[in-house]
Amino acid sequence: MLSGSLLFMLLAALIPAATGLATETEEERAPGLTMADQATKAKKVWITVDHSRLEALQKDFISGPQVTQACLSCHTEAADQFHKTIHWTWHAYTDEKGHQFGKGGDSINNFCISTDRMQDKSCLSCHPGWGEETVAVNCLNCHGQKSINWGESFEDLAAFAGSDDPEEQAIADEIRGNIRAAVQAVVRPERQNCGGCHFKGGGGDGVKHGDLDTSLTKPNKALDVHMGIDGRNFQCTRCHTTTLHNIAGRVYTKPAASDRKSLIEDDLATKITCESCHSSTPHKSESKANDHTDKVACQSCHIPTFARVNPTKVSWDWSKAGKRKDGKPYKTEDAFGKHDYMSIKGQFKWAKNVKPEYFWYNGSISSITAKDPIDPSKVVAVSHPLGSREDKNARIFPFKVHHGKQPYDKVNKTLLGPMLSGPDGYWTTLDWNRALTKGQEALGIPFSGEFDFVDTTYVFPITHMVAPRENALACSECHTRGDSRMADLAGFYMPGRDKFQLLDSLGLILVLGNLLGVTIHGLMRIFTNGRKEEK
Repeated sequence: MLSGSLLFMLLAALIPAATGLATETEEERAPGLTMADQATKAKKVWITVDHSRLEALQKDFISGPQVTQACLSCHTEAADQFHKTIHWTWHAYTDEKGHQFGKGGDSINNFCISTDRMQDKSCLSCHPGWGEETVAVNCLNCHGQKSINWGESFEDLAAFAGSDDPEEQAIADEIRGNIRAAVQAVVRPERQNCGGCHFKGGGGDGVKHGDLDTSLTKPNKALDVHMGIDGRNFQCTRCHTTTLHNIAGRVYTKPAASDRKSLIEDDLATKITCESCHSSTPHKSESKANDHTDKVACQSCHIPTFARVNPTKVSWDWSKAGKRKDGKPYKTEDAFGKHDYMSIKGQFKWAKNVKPEYFWYNGSISSITAKDPIDPSKVVAVSHPLGSREDKNARIFPFKVHHGKQPYDKVNKTLLGPMLSGPDGYWTTLDWNRALTKGQEALGIPFSGEFDFVDTTYVFPITHMVAPRENALACSECHTRGDSRMADLAGFYMPGRDKFQLLDSLGLILVLGNLLGVTIHGLMRIFTNGRKEEK
């Protein structure tokens, strides 16, 4: 009896030949590519203002909020719009229990684990205000073309501006010029603007997502066919479209898009799903791949691995933090040159070319907060995808699963959010009791004073680092016994992966029938050609 995987591959090879359907060649173009060209064809971008010529931006600026006021003198509604977005509030929504989701609320993760609530100074480095000034929007975080350390620049200017020393006056003049040039270099958000935070979330390059790191600043198309500078060279905003400063694409509390319409069907649809540009039947009409799109996400086949250039952190064990050598905190590095141990953070593991894990996913992720009870006798899923095979909106989707070990309250049975930075933070004191007490106070959540560590998981959907089509997964990656990528997905029959005696027997009969039919057809052609030659 043929194995399921061999049977599947024989069927894939024989059926097109038996039915007269030609297999797709490299020269033939899938409709999805043509539709994508129509949906994203080059358009002229009209620039109607040169910011370097605006009078409001010609003066010397001595503070960040002063820069904001200059921006708002023209863009009068921008701050009000932005103050309502999650990029500013770090609040997603509040559930019926009063739990507030988002970095600025009760949410917690299993990597940097810190309580946020605008209390932990390290977290403010990515907040689009002016450092600890969280009232005025720093418009240049997203719209500035020139990189500049604003806090240091304004501090140095204040230190040197009033000096009588000619050299220090010259330094002050140079700082003023640098600030003015940066303020005037205004653009639509570019990849480095978005990446400044999103490539380095969680405390470093590639820590969180796995499919977002600094390798995407100027990638080639082998790393990402959409962003490759030798290919389409799309900016992030090409897909992450924006309305009133609300940027499309967030998936952690609700789906990034409510439907899967193509831009060909609706040119006002949000460009955030693969279908937006490629449609729901992107392959050639006779391609079996089109039969998968109602159950398998495009990313599952077209992102075979992530972290292909830079490594990503795959586990973080906080329980091992606090060790010292010769009475002092220390660090060690792994083969990637990444820290695999830090006294202030614990033990890590990094990996490259990581195969995703696959789950049914309808676009929403369920998360627990610092207020939700946990069962410490099990691995705690801090976040997990929602969806099932029966859910019409769900697809088999690739994820990075980050494994952690983090503190929890032994009495209240909740995860704990420590204060990390600052004089009371763990990074300063290496004192868990003190850091956890201060962190829970900032969150406004009780702490019993008794803690231990629990194993946890956290998921990140993989949507970037889309490989060229020639590097997409082969059928045998999933439709095979033993090492199928879909081995952990149960509850349905997958040809090649699963053994089903009756179906395998019927399949063998079909294969043999096709072989017999092809053989008879070939013999008849030989026989009839011979008769023609005799005549």
